[in-house]
Amino acid sequence: MANHKSSLKRIRQDKVRTLHNRYYAKTMRNAVRKLRNMTDKEEAVKLYPVVQKMLDKLAKTNIIHKNKAANLKSALCKHVAALG
Repeated sequence: MANHKSSLKRIRQDKVRTLHNRYYAKTMRNAVRKLRNMTDKEEAVKLYPVVQKMLDKLAKTNIIHKNKAANLKSALCKHVAALG
């Protein structure tokens, strides 16, 4: 167990931040999954900017890597474009 006050505080902060990051990462994964499962182009075109914004925010705050965000956006853009 940690003995210093600062390390005890760091443990508390890490727990809170981990929960926060896990929530937003899971929310992002669900949004990506929802967009991938769409078959209606109009709905997908409306949802894509929302998901794109979410990916950019998570990449900016280092919850996901910036390249992962770019790869996801590219793949989702291809998916939306391919919908008929």
